[in-house]
Amino acid sequence: MAEKTCNLKIDIERCKGCLLCIEVCPVKILKASEHVNKRGIQYVVLTDPEKCTGCTLCAMMCPDCAITIE
Repeated sequence: MAEKTCNLKIDIERCKGCLLCIEVCPVKILKASEHVNKRGIQYVVLTDPEKCTGCTLCAMMCPDCAITIE
């Protein structure tokens, strides 16, 4: 049986760095980047895609729709 991998994508230019997604992630695989986007905002990055459960909590919490999960 093949393992299911979620396809979480973060649009770093839409991210405003509110970090709400980090707070709701049950497996704690999101963190603030060490870099900034074109607007000078520290965006969120996915640290371990294999651990993503595909729960969609981060996407639901994001006020700017910067996160999508397929």
